[in-house]
Amino acid sequence: MFTVDRRRHVRTRLLERAREDERIVGAALTGSAARDAEDRWSDVDLFFGVADGVTVEEALSDWSAFAYRELGAIHHFDLHAGPATYRAFLLGELLEIDLGFTPAAAFGPLGSGGFRVVFGDAVERRQGETAPGHLIGLAWHHVLHARISIERGALWQAEYWISGIRDHILALACLRLGHPTAHAKGADRLPHDVTGPVREALVHTLDAGELSRALGAATRALLRELRETDSGIVETLEKPLLDLAAVS
Repeated sequence: MFTVDRRRHVRTRLLERAREDERIVGAALTGSAARDAEDRWSDVDLFFGVADGVTVEEALSDWSAFAYRELGAIHHFDLHAGPATYRAFLLGELLEIDLGFTPAAAFGPLGSGGFRVVFGDAVERRQGETAPGHLIGLAWHHVLHARISIERGALWQAEYWISGIRDHILALACLRLGHPTAHAKGADRLPHDVTGPVREALVHTLDAGELSRALGAATRALLRELRETDSGIVETLEKPLLDLAAVS
């Protein structure tokens, strides 16, 4: 397992390489390091602006070769966000390195995550958070499909949809209270009056009766959050959702 000193060394080496690479015109810390919230288990998260005339793919290819050759990477995968590509590497000592590359004109913070410029000029923050209406739509969709799955006897699928309802409730609450919404990064900052009802929606056993109970709890927790997030929508959704969840 990696040590904190090893993580610090890897991050320093990457930033030094970025300063020496003429294709990189901006670098920033992201993730927990940018928020002064690192702990023993934190990753290395860096975001780079790529110079005009150089493609993100070209920079990714060269930096990937470096990660495998010099840092001992053993696997990687990509995530895309607009013009940016994030490549997540796993090193042999189980340290994760997340390197984001974007054109210089788009070098700036995305969403509500941490972003601290090391060098270069960043553009203003762009909106990257999911809109409440989209999360609300996903939530009622999951209530509907959880009920259908229970009726079909597709118990694993029902658990999947119920878990998704919980995720969207927490994301809505995080959005309302100004916490990060992605990957439950703000969920542990939520007050008990939000998380308590959601906890009741945890699925304890994989049978139809327990799944129906959890779906009812998830639906009540969702409606509770909607009264805070968008009270106007509750009158429209409350009865159909309660009917779907078969609760009173």
